[in-house]
Amino acid sequence: MNPKNRKYNCIIVEDEPLAAEILESFIVQDEKLHLVGKCADAVYASSLLSIHHVDLMFLDLHLPVVKGFDFLKKLKNPPFVIVTTAYHQYALEGFELDVVDYLMKPIPYSRFTTAADKFKYLMEAEEAMLEIADRDFIYISIGKKQVKIFLQDIFYIESLREYINIHTKNETFIVKMPISKIEESLDKLAFVRIHKSYIISKSKIEIKSANEIQINGKKLPVGRTYKPLIDL
Repeated sequence: MNPKNRKYNCIIVEDEPLAAEILESFIVQDEKLHLVGKCADAVYASSLLSIHHVDLMFLDLHLPVVKGFDFLKKLKNPPFVIVTTAYHQYALEGFELDVVDYLMKPIPYSRFTTAADKFKYLMEAEEAMLEIADRDFIYISIGKKQVKIFLQDIFYIESLREYINIHTKNETFIVKMPISKIEESLDKLAFVRIHKSYIISKSKIEIKSANEIQINGKKLPVGRTYKPLIDL
């Protein structure tokens, strides 16, 4: 089946009945999402994951007994995850766990659709080929199309598992490619890896500190292991 025509199985892991009900009502409105189960704790969630093929998990962080991130860390092959929480302070930890997005409670429907679309873009991204044209631009071949990207237009490159998002001044390109592959092709004087999930354009830095760099209004974390390697 063409991945763009398939439905994606999802589960809700949420111990607040009202929050779970709201999420379910949002999911049933999305023709590409199929809810295969909902549960209130990590034990039941593990059971659902063993029974069903799950593409996406909506995960509350404040679960009884085992907390959301602790549960996620124990999963060997987790599905994509959209976190639901009432607390901002967990975002940094989510960077380390490749979370697709954060939904802050109470969740507006418009914000839910943005997160769901981000997940679907990742699922439907095609395998990409990289061609180094010269120092000024690169070609990304996606399917039968060749996309020319000028290096000076790139703000930063974001990794999520085997996918990358190339954020440019005009649009964001989502392709299936390891971040290490594109890192090898970039000029080390112009681009630097600041985190396992981020490569940035040095010229686009707006604000920087020991733990965080801001580019195009977006705050990006500096990974502990990359701090000694970064010369900005």
